[in-house]
Amino acid sequence: MLETGHIHPWPGSWEDYESISRKSRDSILSNADILFSLNPLKADDIKKIKEGAILVSFFAPFQTEEHLQEIGGHPIQAFSMDMIPRTTLAQSMDVLSSMASLAGYKAVLMAAMELPQYFPMMMTAAGTIKAAKVVVLGAGVAGLQAIATAKRLGAIVEASDVRTSVKEEIESLGAKFILVEGAQDDKDAGGYAVEQSEDFKQRQREEVARRLQQADVVICTAQVRGRKAPVLIPETTVRKMKKGSIIVDLAASTGGNCELTQNEATITAHGVTIMGYSKLENKASTDASTLLSNNIAHFILHMIQDGQIVIEPDNEILNGAKVYPQSENS
Repeated sequence: MLETGHIHPWPGSWEDYESISRKSRDSILSNADILFSLNPLKADDIKKIKEGAILVSFFAPFQTEEHLQEIGGHPIQAFSMDMIPRTTLAQSMDVLSSMASLAGYKAVLMAAMELPQYFPMMMTAAGTIKAAKVVVLGAGVAGLQAIATAKRLGAIVEASDVRTSVKEEIESLGAKFILVEGAQDDKDAGGYAVEQSEDFKQRQREEVARRLQQADVVICTAQVRGRKAPVLIPETTVRKMKKGSIIVDLAASTGGNCELTQNEATITAHGVTIMGYSKLENKASTDASTLLSNNIAHFILHMIQDGQIVIEPDNEILNGAKVYPQSENS
């Protein structure tokens, strides 16, 4: 049973639960009014969905149209959770932020396990151990969580982002913002990056590269929806980094922020360990499942009024997430 803000245990008897769990896949597909599938359904399954039903999944329409083509004119409506607008009203449904927070946390723990030194400064009878230096590239949800986690572990943290508007957020977590003078004002850009001059971008690349050469750990989180991830760490920079340092690249699935990143792999290049993993939330599966379930529940409840499914034509959230059928204005 679903209620706003909570997911409650099954309210019926165990016999009722078993009755539903015994239903065949085909029966569920052909009778459900709303279906959620973590992975997009294939054409054979879609053909079994009853007319007028709603299918909710992760279609990643910017990356590929394959899954949408498999719907093939079937009379259903499809919504993609990764297309929900990132607005205040939709925060409870924002699965990208939920998963990014977990990924940013796990990225730092993964780096800490791999790094051949302490994160915090340690004063011992045998001498003082310096704190590790961590640089976070990208200060979105994953980046901010990475900053907070690295600070809790006692590291010295710096962060870079093309949006100067995130400076206060970075500093509020105890990190230093890598500031490059001369950026275009982006305070009214709604949290998005604004185009900067080539001169500024070059100076920013040079400043970030200088900080990376001093870093023990680099956490890469910079991604642009619908496009290849920006390359922020070219091979020339990796060559100059400390031997034994760590790069964790959360943008690996879209090309990586490091030029040498390999998706779903850990490699060593020029003495630097590069870990390319974009789904680190899977390593926190219990909490990931809880957050995902709540995101889905809030999204589905948003389309239900008085017990009926209502898709209002001017609903910003539902229109933003709807991927099939495409509206005439899309």
